[in-house]
This record gives sequence, C-alpha cells and structure tokens, in this order.
Amino acid sequence: MHPVPTPPRPGQESVWDYPRPPIAERSARHVRIVHHGVVVADTHRAVRTLETSHPPTWYIPPDDIAPGLLHAASGGSFCEWKGHARYHDVVVGDVRLAAVGWSYPAPTPGFAALRDHVAFYAAPFDGCFVDGERVVPQPGGFYGGWITSDVAGPFKGIAGSRFW
Repeated sequence: MHPVPTPPRPGQESVWDYPRPPIAERSARHVRIVHHGVVVADTHRAVRTLETSHPPTWYIPPDDIAPGLLHAASGGSFCEWKGHARYHDVVVGDVRLAAVGWSYPAPTPGFAALRDHVAFYAAPFDGCFVDGERVVPQPGGFYGGWITSDVAGPFKGIAGSRFW
C-alpha cells in the first residue's frame, strides 16, 4: 500500500518528489544541535540526503562538531546505497547519549560527499534546528530524518509504512 502524498504548500518540497535511489547534496542552510546548553554542532556546510518518503537527513562535517563530544560506539550497520556505517555516542558533561550519530568512513562513490560527516537522530537532543526552526524527528525511531515546515509527507516511519 502506498500513501497519498500531502500536496505541498508554496515553499515546501514533497518527500514524494525525492528520488529513489537517494542522493546527497551539499547545503548552506544553518544546521545546529544543542544539548544541556552546549552547542554540539553548528554548520552551514551540511550535506543532506534525500530519499523518496523520507524527510532529509543532515550530515555535519567533523570540523563543525564540538571537539571532545563525539565518541566511538559499538556496532554498525549497512545501507544498500551508502555502504557501512559506524555509530557514535555524544557525551555532554556527565550525560552520554548512546549511538545517536552515525557516519560513513568509506561511503560508496555516489555518496562520497558524506565521508566522515556525522548524522544525528534529533529525538535525544534538547534541540536540533535548521535555519532556526526546531525540527521534529522522523517517526518510528529507526530513521534519522529531520522534519521541518518546508517538507510535506507523509513520512516513512509512521504506522503502516513498513513496505512503502
């Protein structure tokens, strides 16, 4: 079953117009993550991935992540498009957010722009923002997309979307 796309309003992108297979594109938009009053990441040099039915996932260059907060986590995963991912914990003070980030040290050629950039789940942090707008985490807990008012769904991850 495929959902009925929500018609995009002026200034919105429909995730149903995003490609499959997905793409990665550089963005100058302001991406920021804050937790317990600490700026975890702040960039105008993110790379966003776009895939049918998913809100964008934002990958942040390592130089724009606060030093000392990112720690290697155990485990990894494989994406048929991007390759092997490794996971990262974020430690702010005495708070450890386990496996909240992931990166591709050796991505497939089509996703070379992601090399060593780190994407983060939005839900565990006090605030994740794109151009000052607080994002809503992609539903379902598995995917890492960030929903903003300029994207129209419905989004993969909601109940019943497993086979979209």
